[in-house]
Amino acid sequence: MKLVKKDKVKVIAGKDKGKIGEIMHVLASENKVVVGGINVFKKATKASKKNPQGGIIEVTKPISVSNVTLVCPSCDKPTRVGYSVSKAGAKDRICKACKGVIKE
Repeated sequence: MKLVKKDKVKVIAGKDKGKIGEIMHVLASENKVVVGGINVFKKATKASKKNPQGGIIEVTKPISVSNVTLVCPSCDKPTRVGYSVSKAGAKDRICKACKGVIKE
């Protein structure tokens, strides 16, 4: 998977199409990511020790990786991700649009 935690992504499909957010969790085995403020649903909960009042809470659900694209930090455009190996042997992610290195 070419996306990592704290990457800025733009939603390209689904009910939140066009929104931009930051990745909070990466679920590599399921090929999904959890993006802050994206794919938020309301859930009814019973009263418990953790939530003594109960009621309706907002839950952020995972979204498929195929429905998001990385926003390059240097050119600030949605882009595809490539890789290049430096002379020191380090593998870097690069922006396909501006050829700049994407820092983790």
